Amino acid sequence: MFPVVHALKATPGIETRVCVTAQHRGLLDQVLALAGIVPDIDLDIMQPGQTLDRLTARLIVALGEAFDADRPDRVLVHGDTLTAMVASIAAYYRKIPVGHVEAGLRSGDIHHPWPEEVNRRMIACIADLNFAPTAAAADALRAEGRAKAGIHVTGNTVIDALLATRERVRKTPSLSAAVAPLVARFAGKRIVAVTSHRRENFGDGMANIAGAIRDIAARPDLAIVFPVHPNPNVRMVMDAALAGLPNVALIEPLDYPSFVALLDACAIVL
Repeated sequence: MFPVVHALKATPGIETRVCVTAQHRGLLDQVLALAGIVPDIDLDIMQPGQTLDRLTARLIVALGEAFDADRPDRVLVHGDTLTAMVASIAAYYRKIPVGHVEAGLRSGDIHHPWPEEVNRRMIACIADLNFAPTAAAADALRAEGRAKAGIHVTGNTVIDALLATRERVRKTPSLSAAVAPLVARFAGKRIVAVTSHRRENFGDGMANIAGAIRDIAARPDLAIVFPVHPNPNVRMVMDAALAGLPNVALIEPLDYPSFVALLDACAIVL
C-alpha cells in the first residue's frame, strides 16, 4: 500500500491519513520504516494468542471509533486481511464509501486461502471502487455483478512496492547484508527461494511440501534457501525433512528488504 500512500500525499487537494491496526506488528514496523511512513493512527490491536473472533470484535470497535473521530470522506483498504474486511464494514456502518486496492482475487474455495477468500468477497460487497491488479481479477468482479464503472485495472501495488524496494536494495549494500553470505556460499548454483506457512497446509500438506523440496534438493545444480516460519507446525516438519542437506539453507525469517535481496538473487521462487 505504501506506493498508494505516497501518491496520495503528493496529490494536491487530498488530505491523507494513515491508520494501522498492527495486526502483524513485526512485519508492519519494518515496512513503515523502509517506506518512511509515520501512521497518523496506530491502534496496536494485536494480543498474544488472540482468536479471530476476539480480533474481529476489537477491530470493529477500534476502527469505528477512529472513523467517528476523523470522519473521512473515503476509506481505502488493501488486500484480504481481517483488518481490511472489518474496516470496510465499519466504514459501511457510517455510510463512508470504500475503495479496495487489490480487488477481485479469487480462488473459488472459501477454505483456501482461509479466511482471506471470504474476507475479500465481503469487501467486494461493500466497495464502490475496486482497483483490480489484473484483467482476470476485474473479470471476476464483473462476474459477481459488481458495478462496471467502479472497476479499474491498476496493476498490483505489491509489485510496485517490490520493484521500488529492489532498486533501493541494489543501491544500498547494507540492505542485502543478511543474504550476501548465502549468495556467496551457493555461488555457481541456481538459487531457489522457498516460503511456506499457510495454516491450511499444516499437517499432511506441509509434509508433502517438505518432501517435494527434498526431491528438488537432489539436483546438484540447485541450492534452496528457505526462511522458515517460527510456527512449530512449519519448523518441526522442515527441520526433520531438510536439516543437514548440503544445498539447503534453513534460515530465520528475513525482514522485507533482505527478502527482496534474496528474490533478486534467485532463479526460481516457490
